[in-house]
Amino acid sequence: MVLFGITAVCALAGGAGVLLSRRPVHSALGLLLVLLSLAVDYLLLGAQFIAAAQVIIYAGAIVVLFVFIIMLLAEAGERLGAGAFAGPAGVPFVVALCALLAAGLVAIVTRPYPAAAAPGPSFGSIQDVGRALFGRYLLPFEAASLVLLAGMIGAVALGRRLGPRT
Repeated sequence: MVLFGITAVCALAGGAGVLLSRRPVHSALGLLLVLLSLAVDYLLLGAQFIAAAQVIIYAGAIVVLFVFIIMLLAEAGERLGAGAFAGPAGVPFVVALCALLAAGLVAIVTRPYPAAAAPGPSFGSIQDVGRALFGRYLLPFEAASLVLLAGMIGAVALGRRLGPRT
């Protein structure tokens, strides 16, 4: 329970860092903190495969992609301004968001819930995720792959049409 509290505070701090940071790289580092905190929460739930996928895919590949794009835009002379919530103007928004999250947490903690059933021994394992992904969720999985393929084709088409900048 204590470790969950620590990761929750780290995730909130990382989220605030994403919103309030004036530099895009610092926002990406805040996102990295949020994603790593989520991976620790998955480990606390006993879902080792999902935690490893979280670190490899999101904390690894996606954050590196964001930093790579930030660096390319900065090199190309694009102006990388502060985020919409950066600086003193974003503090009231972040405070209101934290108050809303705290109110939701209080509502969840004070409401009595029936005891949850313990997960099975294969919960979060590679085999369990594979059975769910290629069984019950096969159609949404394939639909998501088609959407990603269409996005990649669109990105290549836009990149060829615009051509290299000189």
